[in-house]
Amino acid sequence: MRGAADTVKKLSLELGGHAPFIVTENADLDAAVNGVIASKFVNAGQTCICTNRVYVQESIADAFVEKFAAKAAQLTVGNGLEEGTQVGPLINDKVVEKVKAQIADAKSKGAKVVVGGQAITTKNGFFMEPTIITNVTDDMNCMFEETFGPLAPVATFKTVEEAVERANNSPYGLAAYVFTENIKEATFVSEELEYGIVGVNDGSPSAAQAPFGGFKESGLGREGSHYGIDDYLEVKYISMGL
Repeated sequence: MRGAADTVKKLSLELGGHAPFIVTENADLDAAVNGVIASKFVNAGQTCICTNRVYVQESIADAFVEKFAAKAAQLTVGNGLEEGTQVGPLINDKVVEKVKAQIADAKSKGAKVVVGGQAITTKNGFFMEPTIITNVTDDMNCMFEETFGPLAPVATFKTVEEAVERANNSPYGLAAYVFTENIKEATFVSEELEYGIVGVNDGSPSAAQAPFGGFKESGLGREGSHYGIDDYLEVKYISMGL
């Protein structure tokens, strides 16, 4: 941005994210679990719209975690070019170490590893087990640092308003998710979330015809749809006297 300022260049920036995934007591739990599996572990958690934080209403937390853990434990980790692989490698050893450091930090502050938690050393590559941790608090590094790996911290909340407030407590605003069968609740949460992309009962909200981009430190402008083209155009007004 500094380099573009001298000549007033327009910028379109697609930057990082720290996506929250909210599950209310009105959610279809099976749909929510399928949604979080898709949005958390796609590309081993290495996309900017991957779920980074899971917030589950207290009344359904145990049931959700049980289903989520069972599904995550069944994921096949391996070479992404081999048939049957569901979670591939991380990009390099630094990312493996970052994920391990976030897990260690969370455990030191009281988190419990439900599934995974270890690097996989029996394979030739940078592999991590799909990992779910609970007893999560907002002071843990994984709750405010982008992970870019297969770690899913699960925190609980009492009210939907609390969940939205905690979800918005981030310098990023790229993607967010909410699962609920209550249309009023879905409308409230999706409108209050300070994110450029919101998936309502949808763990894979990206589409070529939809604008892709975020708020706050997640970037400027949009990719995709006519909004993505608009960033490369200038508005011209022509007045013709007749």
